This record gives sequence, structure tokens and C-alpha cells, in this order.
Amino acid sequence: MSVLSRRKSIPDLIKESEAGEHTLKRTLGSMALVALGIGAIIGAGLFVRTAAAAGAHSGPAVVYSFLIAGLGCAFAGLCYTEFAAMIPVAGSAYTYTYATLGEFLAWIIGWDLVLEYALGAATVGIAWSEYLNNLLQQFGYSIPYQYCHSPFQSSPDGISGIINIPALGILLSLSLILMRGTQESAFINGIIVIVKVFIVIMFIALGWKFINPVNHVPFVPENTGVFGDFGFSGIIKGAGIVFFAFIGFDAVSTAAQEAKDPQKGMPIGILGSLVVCTILYIAFSYTLTGIANYKEFGVGAAGHEASVAYAIQKYMPGYGWLSLFITVAILAGFSSVILVMLLGQSRVFYSMSKDGLIPKIFSELHPKYKTPYKSNMLLFLFVGVFAAFVPGDIVGDMTSIGTLFAFILVCAGVIIMRKIDPHIARPFKTPFVPLVPILGILVCAAMVYGLGIENWMRLFVWLLIGFVIYFTYSIKNSKLNKKP
Repeated sequence: MSVLSRRKSIPDLIKESEAGEHTLKRTLGSMALVALGIGAIIGAGLFVRTAAAAGAHSGPAVVYSFLIAGLGCAFAGLCYTEFAAMIPVAGSAYTYTYATLGEFLAWIIGWDLVLEYALGAATVGIAWSEYLNNLLQQFGYSIPYQYCHSPFQSSPDGISGIINIPALGILLSLSLILMRGTQESAFINGIIVIVKVFIVIMFIALGWKFINPVNHVPFVPENTGVFGDFGFSGIIKGAGIVFFAFIGFDAVSTAAQEAKDPQKGMPIGILGSLVVCTILYIAFSYTLTGIANYKEFGVGAAGHEASVAYAIQKYMPGYGWLSLFITVAILAGFSSVILVMLLGQSRVFYSMSKDGLIPKIFSELHPKYKTPYKSNMLLFLFVGVFAAFVPGDIVGDMTSIGTLFAFILVCAGVIIMRKIDPHIARPFKTPFVPLVPILGILVCAAMVYGLGIENWMRLFVWLLIGFVIYFTYSIKNSKLNKKP
């Protein structure tokens, strides 16, 4: 077998995950996993990326963008579910790829998942900072622009950002919670999930009567002659942007090794959270673009930042209390998203470290709490750099393209696994294989195309850095390299 294509057997993966005292605790039930998924999904994608996609690319047709993104996630989700039930260990798409496509592609996907989870946490941390400032403004206070924005951003008054301190603060706080323990983190997340789902439903219910039909005409704004600037291409580009809103259901799979009954809990957690959130997203985006005109959400427009609070304050008279309430809930919701993203990234690093592809420090567990606390500390430093110094739209698009690439490989992995090991026990089977995985690949590839060449180049550079690390460190230190 080629060094690059050497694979780990599924029995070995499961055996390693259950061996010895240096393993993660199984503390999460099915409902905790659903809450974990919803906790990651409903957040910056819904409250920030919806308005960004509508204002710059889709207009009211952002509803269609959500449908396309949700469709791609549904196909990928079915593939994820088969793997998560079949291989109930930490590591998500990285582990699945190691068992199907070999070590080199597993490294690529593991490195790629940094874009999804680590940069996803940074993106939401930046959005958290925006809404915190909006909350303070409602009480007559404001964080100076230069201390809550990237150095690459400038205000309309010409003030340049220096560092995003609030984003750093929330990342540090949640990293400390994760070091304390997964069960405790899941409990806090569960409370936050209840609050923010209630808030989303309340906004839809109360905002529905404030929908101005004029704001939905035309529902699909005419294309300007540039790809992605409205029209059908704008819907596709918008799908790639709001796809960020669906990131999270796959984060459930990273906690498979901490699920009490992964064969039952993984399908419920992944598909359950995806279905609930897709329904809420469509209703939410329709309501938001009906209350305020999509042009008010464009870059530099009044509603570009903290768009939901803006729409309530300007177009829902008498509901100022809702703006305050929803801003607090959004801050809590963002916190739960960051929590799950940081959890997911640390578990991917945990698996890669156990395989010898990255240093041992990433899999060292706390003697009492059994959490990869050193990995959490290092991850905070890495994520903090992006949250403090890079604009949110750039980080968010990198997150989306990295995740879409991961989804494509997982879909391909299901087809390959059915060929090379058709008889292995599959507690959950993806229906209509190879049709469903192929459709997942095509829809995700279309969204990658819509994100444009700048994001393709960023992904290419990121993968090049990963190749250097693999061929200078990982290939020599891999545990499979030490086997006879």
C-alpha cells in the first residue's frame, strides 16, 4: 500500500477510541446532541450572514439561497450520518476520510476542517462583538471603533480599526469553559439553545405583520451584469454565503466519541438539528427581507452590522423591548456557536494528534476533567489572531469554502466505502447510493463555484501550507508509519 493511501481500519479506530484511561467521557444523550447541533447552527449565519447575502447578492431571493444550501447540507448530512453511526469516534470528516480515502487525503481534510471550526469560531466572535456594541448603544454607551474592529476596516468617519477586543474576550471565556468539561459545556449550551430558538420564533411571529410586500418586489433582483450581483448567479453566490448558517450539524459528529449511544444518537443529532434549523431559516429570511429592504443591508449601509436589531428598531415601532431582548439572546446564541466550534476543532486535533500527524500536546487530556485542555489553550491563541485582526466577511467566506470541500470528500467517501467494504455493519445507511452522494457533491461544488476565485485562491494557499506540514512532519511521525 502506498504511504499516501495507507488507511486505518474501522475496527482499529473503534478499539483505539475505547482503550485505556486516556479517552474521552461518553456523557451526551440524543437530545444533548440535537441541542449541540442547533447550538452550532443557529447563530452568526442566521443573524449576520442572512442580511449580508441579501444585501450584496440575492435580495429577497436569499430564501432560495437557503433552500439550495439546505439541500446540499441534507445530502451531505445523510452521508455524515452513515459514517458517524458506523465510526463512532472523535474526528468527524477527518476520521471518516482516514478509513476510506487514506492518510494523505485525511490530512488534507483535517487541515481543511481548521477553516470550518477554528475560523468559524473567529467569524462568530467578530459578530458577537458587533452585537455587543449594538447592545451598549441602546444604553447610551459605545466601544471605540478602533478597539472592536480589524486594522483592515475603517469607519465612515475615517477611523481605522486596531484590534477586536470583545471578540478576544468571548473566545477566552468559552475556551476556559471547554477546559472544564464537555458535559458542563453541553448543559450551558442546552440552556442557550432554548432561549435563542424561542427568540427566532418570536421574531418571525411578531415581525410577520410588519412585512411590507413592496420589499419583496422584485423577489429576484435583476443581475447587474456581474456574476453574483443578483439574478440567478446572485442566488448561487448567496447560497455559498448563507451556507455558513448551516455549519454546525456536522459538528455533532465530532462528539461521537462522547455520545452515550452513538449508533442511535448520531442520526438523531445530525438530521434532527438540520431539519429544525432549515425550517426556521426560510421563515426568518423571508421575514427579515420583508421588514426592511435588502438594499439597507448592503456593505456600508445603515443595516449592515447588527441587521436584525436595526430592522426592529427602525421598522417595528413599539417593539424596542424586542430589539433589546433579541440582542441579548443573539449574544447568548453566538456564544453557544463559538462553544461548539471550539469543541469540534479541539476534537479534530485530538484525533490527528492520536494518529501522530500533529504533536502529542493536542491529545493530552486533563487528569481530572478528561478534556484536551492544552489543545484548547493553543486553539484560543490561533483563533484569537483571526478574530482580533481579520474582517468578518473574509473569515466567514473562508469558513464556508473549507466546509464545502469537507462535505464533498465525505460524500465521495460513502461511495468509496460501499465499494471497498460493502459488508461492514452500518447502523444507518444513506439512501439511494450513489445518487444522494453525487447530488451532494454537485450542489456543494456549485456553492464553491459561487464563492468566487478569491476564496478559491485562499483555499489553495491554505492547502499548500498544509502540504508543507504533512511532508515535513506528519508523514514521518504517523503511527501508521511505525507499523510493520
